[in-house]
Amino acid sequence: MTNLFAAAGLEKAAPRPLADELRPEKLSDIVGQPHLLGPEGRLTRILRSEHIGSLIFWGPPGTGKTTLARLLAAHVKLEFIQVSAIFTGVAELKKVFDRARQARAIGRGTLLFVDEIHRFNRAQQDAFLPVMEDGTITLVGATTENPSFELNSALLSRAQVLTFKPLDVEAIEELMARAEAVRGPLPISGDARASLVRMADGDGRAALTLAEEVYRVAAPGETIDAETLQTILQRRAPAYDKDRDGHYNLVSALHKSVRGSDPDAALYYLARMLDAGEDPLYLARRIVRMAAEDIGLADPHALTLAIAARDTYDFLGSPEGELALAEIVVYLALAPKSNALYKAYGAARRFVKETPSLAPPKHIMNAPTRLMKDEGYSAGYEYDHDAEGGISGQAYFPEGLTPQTFYRPTERGKERDFKARLAIVAERREERRRADASTPTRDDHSRPRKEEK
Repeated sequence: MTNLFAAAGLEKAAPRPLADELRPEKLSDIVGQPHLLGPEGRLTRILRSEHIGSLIFWGPPGTGKTTLARLLAAHVKLEFIQVSAIFTGVAELKKVFDRARQARAIGRGTLLFVDEIHRFNRAQQDAFLPVMEDGTITLVGATTENPSFELNSALLSRAQVLTFKPLDVEAIEELMARAEAVRGPLPISGDARASLVRMADGDGRAALTLAEEVYRVAAPGETIDAETLQTILQRRAPAYDKDRDGHYNLVSALHKSVRGSDPDAALYYLARMLDAGEDPLYLARRIVRMAAEDIGLADPHALTLAIAARDTYDFLGSPEGELALAEIVVYLALAPKSNALYKAYGAARRFVKETPSLAPPKHIMNAPTRLMKDEGYSAGYEYDHDAEGGISGQAYFPEGLTPQTFYRPTERGKERDFKARLAIVAERREERRRADASTPTRDDHSRPRKEEK
């Protein structure tokens, strides 16, 4: 009966959301993805052969993934079947595969579109492999999450990943113009229009839904200003999920903005994350990490200040304590940068894993017992505070292990002083090495012992 109503055109008379009413009917109607559908776009090149392999569409909501899958099926003359991973289990998938096999038996191929494919577990994803390999289906999966983390490598190896981008201002404006061609001019001011575009946050479906709400609430002859628009529509939640890609992308952007000495960009990403509901103490922990990793000993106070900012937030809470996080983010962005300590620690750890676990030289080991003293422990140790310049120049690496240089300070900030100090230490050690080399070798037991300090 449903098909009869559709054939009679009755379905079109039923109320439809504006986003559905304006759904593109051909590939050229899709906006905002020129890297895929432009003259030299990836998908344009694929379609020149009139044949497509399995694809994974990765991108945020409202960017045309579902619409493109449907239009692709029509373009290459495949039967279109759509399922959602939220509502579909293995039993339902088997029925879909059987239907695709029947279609193949009469010479028709099937494009199976799986929305939210990342919600299938690993075993469910494996169920697609045989029917992809034998050509029973052409799989097009849509996901808002990074396929590298969410999809099986076996599945990814059998499909191309196409990345969808959030719609830019021009693309959203194009959708607004299409809406106005159907419903008439939007009854909003220029500032309100710009605000509506920002609220859409790169989501075409959201933009049309917001526009439809404006049409619904505007009084005859009314022109809604930006402030009224905010009151009517409220504010759409930012595109951010605290345990998904949006979370990690913004954390990375904050960290790299601090590392790149851009306090304004760092404040922007900090504000975005706090506005989206991120746990401020999580951000505080990340900021402490930035101080240790990217500022390091170029400004030894940075780590102390980062911990103080964390404690300040812990003491004051939101919103007052957020100012302390903003303060330390700006401080770290403007501080001299050095990852010399970060690299030194990494090099030391690698070296430890690659070399034997040798004992320290005996002269720097304590001798709390007579036996240990008789074995030469602490014999010949020189108390550095008593040495000229506070540097004895003794060897501290295990015997038989070539001394290593892990820490290489930069010329930035406080590390400039550390570099000069290390040069003095190196000179004193070389003097000591030459002196020891010119001194006849004596048995450790015969060396005079100083009282241990």
